Amino acid sequence: MKFLRRSKTRLLLFLAVVGPGFITANVDNDAGGILTYSQAGAQFGHLLLWTMIPITLALIVIQEMCARMGAVTGKGLSDLIREEFGLRITFLMMIGILIINFGNVVTEFIGIATSLELFGMSRFATVPVCAVIVWLIVVKGQYKSVEKIFLAASFFYVTYILAGVLAHPQWKDATIATFKPPSLAAFRDEAYLFMVIGVVGTTIAPWMQFYLQASVVEKGITKRGFKASRLDVITGCVFTDIVAWFIIVACAATLYVHGFRDIKYAADAAQALKPLAGDYAYILFAVGLFNASLFAASILPLSTAYTVCEGLGFESGVGRKFGEAPVFYWLYTLLIAAGAALVLLIPGEQLVRIVLWSQVLNGVVLPFVLIFMLLLINKKELMGEYVNTRLFNMVAWSTTVLIVGLSLMWAWSSMKG
Repeated sequence: MKFLRRSKTRLLLFLAVVGPGFITANVDNDAGGILTYSQAGAQFGHLLLWTMIPITLALIVIQEMCARMGAVTGKGLSDLIREEFGLRITFLMMIGILIINFGNVVTEFIGIATSLELFGMSRFATVPVCAVIVWLIVVKGQYKSVEKIFLAASFFYVTYILAGVLAHPQWKDATIATFKPPSLAAFRDEAYLFMVIGVVGTTIAPWMQFYLQASVVEKGITKRGFKASRLDVITGCVFTDIVAWFIIVACAATLYVHGFRDIKYAADAAQALKPLAGDYAYILFAVGLFNASLFAASILPLSTAYTVCEGLGFESGVGRKFGEAPVFYWLYTLLIAAGAALVLLIPGEQLVRIVLWSQVLNGVVLPFVLIFMLLLINKKELMGEYVNTRLFNMVAWSTTVLIVGLSLMWAWSSMKG
């Protein structure tokens, strides 16, 4: 009986704090992420599956650090950067995050447009309507209702797992490739390095750290509820990377095997699956893409508004009314309006470049965010007994050094090429 009561208490505590970690991790499988994973499978087959395990471990460590900082300090990441490192550094970082995140917002509206075009709907009708829906969800909703909508959207990612099963992959080969990295010769290929950085950047995007910590603070999670919040983070990270694994496997089993390597949009992967894996896989992939794009089109502008307003000292939060946080809501509105407008006005070839470069830039900028996080979380006067353990520091610093190394290798390879 005592065990049952303890288990019930833990479950209730987990349900009380679930949300920020699971939502943040899953929204990372957005239109840009789906395109990157689809390209990874279509261009290289199973050669990038080995990245999923180290990326998942790194994602868990980094997201846990953010949730811990939010619970212990009661402040967002950009708030802490401003207080500890000054306004000038914070302002420069906010400009960089704003530019990169805007590229990601455009990517989400491309995902909305192209996924619904698969069902015969014009982007000139669907993009404006979806932009209004996205705006209304956040601006007119309360924090709890908004979070419930986002949690429901997170579970729709199971469509990619089903699509992966329907693609009938080579399970044995995929499993071996997950645990066995390719030969060093692969890392001399500029395209392969570019894709590795893209996969890292789309899985551990800079915006995630700011959004997660802000969400933990707004939800009111403190040291007392942190253990349950940690479980929320771990569950979200594992689930989102299982979905990513299935996307790569599905495209490797169909597009790579049949020589279909030219994917410009995530919707191209869904279109190509139709004759290769059947109508069900095609529909599941297309519906998953629409859900992911609409979901991320809400979160990414929200994350950007949180980050910039916290960093520059403006009021922010979904729990506040428009009049209480005007800069926060106006920035959110402008990002949505501008992102939707660009998708309707800019030619397709230019949009493809925005999609690809936004994911790679995520990977290039990530080390700068991680360095600030590591400096903050190891400050005893800030975190007290909740500073990083030696293991967490080792994983986080190794991730930072590795990404910098890959970026330099890719830059060197590009210059030589």
